Amino acid sequence: MRVHYPRTPHLPWSPGVSADDVRAGSLAGLVGREVVVTEKLDGENTTLYADGLHARSLDSAHHPSRAWVKALHGRIARLIPPGWRVCGENMHARHSIAYDDLESWFYAFSVWDGDRCLDWDATVRFARRLGVPVPRVLWRGVFDEKAIRAIKPDTARQEGYVVRTVEGFSYDEFPQRVAKWVRKGHVQTDEHWMFGPVVENGLGPAAALWEVRSGGAPDAAALLTALGMPEVEADEAALADVYGRLDLLGRSGDARLAGALAALLHGAYRSWLGPRLVAPLGMPPARRVADLVGLHGALHRDFPDDGRRAGLARMGLAADLGVLHAVSAAALAGRTDEEAAEAREQVEWSMLHAEDAGLLGEAPLAGLREGVREALTGVHCERDAADYCWAEICEAHVLGRGPTAATALTLTRRWDDDGFPRLIVTVGPSGSGKSTFARSLPGVDRVVSMDELREKRRSRADQRANAEVLHEALDRLDEALRDEETVVWDATALNRHQRSQVQAVARRRQAFVTYAVLMAPEETLMRRNLRREHPVPPGVLAQQIRRFDPPYPGEAHRTWYVGPDGGIGDVAGTLDEEW
Repeated sequence: MRVHYPRTPHLPWSPGVSADDVRAGSLAGLVGREVVVTEKLDGENTTLYADGLHARSLDSAHHPSRAWVKALHGRIARLIPPGWRVCGENMHARHSIAYDDLESWFYAFSVWDGDRCLDWDATVRFARRLGVPVPRVLWRGVFDEKAIRAIKPDTARQEGYVVRTVEGFSYDEFPQRVAKWVRKGHVQTDEHWMFGPVVENGLGPAAALWEVRSGGAPDAAALLTALGMPEVEADEAALADVYGRLDLLGRSGDARLAGALAALLHGAYRSWLGPRLVAPLGMPPARRVADLVGLHGALHRDFPDDGRRAGLARMGLAADLGVLHAVSAAALAGRTDEEAAEAREQVEWSMLHAEDAGLLGEAPLAGLREGVREALTGVHCERDAADYCWAEICEAHVLGRGPTAATALTLTRRWDDDGFPRLIVTVGPSGSGKSTFARSLPGVDRVVSMDELREKRRSRADQRANAEVLHEALDRLDEALRDEETVVWDATALNRHQRSQVQAVARRRQAFVTYAVLMAPEETLMRRNLRREHPVPPGVLAQQIRRFDPPYPGEAHRTWYVGPDGGIGDVAGTLDEEW
């Protein structure tokens, strides 16, 4: 069934209202509710279904400006459930405003399940899975007319803005939950755009990334430009090969993008790559690309079959195994030597094992995760306890012990009084912001800092007494965890060996361990080091950067990924995590 998109009422202060426009009679449906304000784009209202599409008019005829969105629909229609529809703006043709830096020629602004509009956050997640962006968010918060009136769009470049409730609503509630502000005289052309030749709006570099997400296949140069890495040597053969493999897997959105970029950049150093990708991609896709790059080579090597399932299950805590195998196979594209042939055989054998174990799906633990969530509903279980429980269940899964949702209730009984120690290990080279991040954490009982212990002895930069300082620090850590304190281990913890001694103490005290991985690009580390009160010698910092081997998800109960701004941009290992 086709559904006409409702007419959006104008806000009382909208200057672009005309005689035949709908006006909001009351703002009561917005007052007191959380709302999101997004940019109103000057395009053609378009609705996509699993089996077709139309412009605002249900019987809209073909027009050249609709050819591109039809091609997009052909790539993503399989991802739209029957009875759902995706409403958005077809931005291919220029109307009254000339855009020159669009992320895509289609932006989704609402997703409907029958007569129910999804909440805004679910809309963003679903659109991203399809591989299409949403309009830029200008403001979000509990409805505040004064704050929203203060938004001043650039009327030469923006048509206006739309206000909607973050919470979902029914089709009949639309006039009370959505309203718009439109610039005065927003139609500023002498001739209707449909009667003239199609003039394309301009796409920005990021459009190549959205093209990959939505099933397209842009070339290596376009992707490197989008990443701000035009000088990087990349593998074009691997990129061409991986597109087909990802499509066979049915991957879309960020999962498809991560696989494509990992194949393109598979020769890069993971510790260098992850921080570099945060700015163009955001933290979650950046760390997933880096982890795929770091792990894909392991599938090229022989592995004992009796331990293969457990090894693959552990890898599955860190990466999408289907995508990982696609990247690993694509990295061998074009190579015909004997070593490559053997590696290719290992990848194929590994994939058979993963498929047999049910590990190749996009989220093989989704059912178990949802079951655990349901089992803990109504049970007094604070967040750390729930995540500790989930980590234990994941470990049982890796070991093949067949955990069930009921296991969660048994585990949580250990922590009815929240009585377990907590350890947060900061991970990153000097200058990445570890100490600053540690000071920002609430509820910390003690910080064990290697630098402070060195300073008490001689100097923060003096590395001669490292063994004695480490011994003292581990003793302090053991004492704090014995007393069930929340402790921060403030040291570089650059590699698995350095982290292993801390982990040994945590295991002995049955502590819940969180790794806080600081993701700062090399140039940022160098710049910050020059401004530090106690700078690290440049040679020492360079050595730290070379030795840095960040942990993978699953090495600790939970992992936080901290950006250069000091904020947690992504989390792995939590019960609430969504792939």
